[in-house]
Amino acid sequence: MVDIKQIKNLRDKTGISIAQCKQALEETKGDMDKALELLKAKGAEIANKKSGRNLRAGTISAYVHGGGVLAAMVKLACETDFVAKNQEFKDLAFDLAMQAVASDTDIEDFLKEPFIKDPSVTVDDLLKSFIQKFGERVEILDIVRLDLSEGGE
Repeated sequence: MVDIKQIKNLRDKTGISIAQCKQALEETKGDMDKALELLKAKGAEIANKKSGRNLRAGTISAYVHGGGVLAAMVKLACETDFVAKNQEFKDLAFDLAMQAVASDTDIEDFLKEPFIKDPSVTVDDLLKSFIQKFGERVEILDIVRLDLSEGGE
């Protein structure tokens, strides 16, 4: 039997609904690591199902680093204004912009990188967890990186 402390602990780690956390822990007989893996797999499945939905809202976030020498902007899209106005969504966009400052790649390669704040997950895994959390399609539409160091190139 799974107790409420285990469910709360898993929810605190993932931000995913209590019901999903409880179900994952029950399916894995209380094994936290297996429950995390199960939720990650379900997140990928959910993201796949939502991939055809229209993106009608979102936010643009910027991060400036190195005394104004490096900067990046990320255009992060979602389906509704409700999610776009959510502080967690805005924080995600900011974190992605921060990551983009340190990365000079296209979006496809950017998604494969370890997330700067938690290298145990990729940027793509992070996005999938937010799709699972919000119940909406979330996608990076554009990344712009500006660099004045080394002659501005």
